[in-house]
Amino acid sequence: MSWFPGVLVTAVIVQLSCQSFKFVFYSARDRSVEFKYLVTAGGIPSAHSAFVTALTVAIAIRNGVGSDLFAVSFVFSAIVIYDAYRLRGHVQQHAQVTNAKIIRPAGGAELSEMVGHSLLEIVTGMLYGGAASAIVTALLTA
Repeated sequence: MSWFPGVLVTAVIVQLSCQSFKFVFYSARDRSVEFKYLVTAGGIPSAHSAFVTALTVAIAIRNGVGSDLFAVSFVFSAIVIYDAYRLRGHVQQHAQVTNAKIIRPAGGAELSEMVGHSLLEIVTGMLYGGAASAIVTALLTA
């Protein structure tokens, strides 16, 4: 795949498979097909964490952990993962409180409460992203 960056292909494959898993998992849990889970933020595993971890692992495999590209990807991944956990976690908490105290009693359209991630969701996304990236990278470079 010299015409397209293999690390990007790897990360996109991992992202799509992670979102597909969420679609199947949450549709089964809800006992109805819910297409919103194909694009929903939040939930297990964290697709954000899986995506950036997959990119970083693919770069590490192809370019080495001593490369400047790996360093940039690692820092980028740390920022995204931190944001998914802390910032979006607070947004989720605010949405839950706002829905409970203001919107539900008024009968309005609720805010999405599936925005942030727990530590378990983050770690699951990182483990999935790293493992899937190693497998996809091996397949693409074989």
